[in-house]
Amino acid sequence: MVLSASPANGRFPTLLGWTLLTCSGALLVLRRRAPWLTVLGIVVCVGPYHAQDFSHLAAVPGALIALYSMAVAGPPLRSLATLGAIVGVMVAVMSSTGRTHELSDMLRSSGWIVVCVLFGETVRIHRDYLAAVVERAERAERTREEEAARRVAQERLRIARDLHDLLAHSITLIGVQTSVAAHVLVADPERLDREAVARALEGISDTCRGARAELRTTLEVLRAGDADGMEPLPGLSGLPDLARAACDAGAHVELSVHETAHALAPAPAVGAAAYRIVQESLTNAVRHAGASVSVRAVVEGVGGALRVSVVDDGGDGAAPVPGEGTSGPGGFGIAGMRERARSVGGTLEAGPRTLRPGFAVTALLPARPSGTAAPAPAAEAASGAAPASDSTPTPDSTPTSAAAPREALP
Repeated sequence: MVLSASPANGRFPTLLGWTLLTCSGALLVLRRRAPWLTVLGIVVCVGPYHAQDFSHLAAVPGALIALYSMAVAGPPLRSLATLGAIVGVMVAVMSSTGRTHELSDMLRSSGWIVVCVLFGETVRIHRDYLAAVVERAERAERTREEEAARRVAQERLRIARDLHDLLAHSITLIGVQTSVAAHVLVADPERLDREAVARALEGISDTCRGARAELRTTLEVLRAGDADGMEPLPGLSGLPDLARAACDAGAHVELSVHETAHALAPAPAVGAAAYRIVQESLTNAVRHAGASVSVRAVVEGVGGALRVSVVDDGGDGAAPVPGEGTSGPGGFGIAGMRERARSVGGTLEAGPRTLRPGFAVTALLPARPSGTAAPAPAAEAASGAAPASDSTPTPDSTPTSAAAPREALP
């Protein structure tokens, strides 16, 4: 036993020695909550204990446990400073009491104190390393979840834009064609224009078939594993079909796709954005200006950007499509077009024409989006064209289709 050691280890503790040992042991209860104060309290207790030459080994376990707990809690500077202070106090006390002959023994025994502190530092470093590894793993997991949620939100927004553009365009054209058929049937039943009715119904059928096919393509992204079988995105090559469908509904559309636009070879996402912008612009023109509206759509290359301009003349005062008038609540058409332009790094401006009646939409889309929301330099240089501009096709333009224009826009 520690207390029955040799006389060189000190004498058997008296009541005062037992009291000091008990106090030093009780202080270990606080070693996790206040490790440095625990070490300080134990030093205060064992100092008088050793000065009375009681059994020296009896006070060692408690002191080592307290030093280990302090080293594990950190910081290392405090632990090493405390260790140096304890050894320095021990040397100073023994030197002042004239027991210099025992300094060598004291320094050898203090090696256990150093080992205990260093072992506590090793445990602390290992725990900090494990905590850092766990924290990095949790942060990486959170990042993956946030990225997945962001991609899901972007995909939902893209699908919502596609469905809005598709359904709004198709339903508007169907409404116009239905109104034409109803007018023919009601205006003069005795002199029924069967060919006009047949054309209107055939137009409705074609619009429904096209909407059904495009809707199927759009919804395929919701099916797992079907991404490889999806049809290509609509692009510049689909613009004549849009113009033809609007003309079948009674509008007068003049579409020009310049050779400069094809020469840019825009990315599929840029071509799809241009297609949707023209589609939504035609839909808004027919919806708000009536079926007899005249629209001029121009797609051209300007530097490294694709410029899309859609201008209508405001119609001839005829009533708009039933249920689609301007008195209703605002929709998401213009906001959706701006989102499409920003998604490929472009810009879009829309508003009433300043000098003439009607509405104008102008979009500048970089042919090769950089993945950022900032517009390309070419787009910024060409942004001087206001949305209400009345620009006409340049001489090098090549009209892709000019569908039955009632009269050229001024």
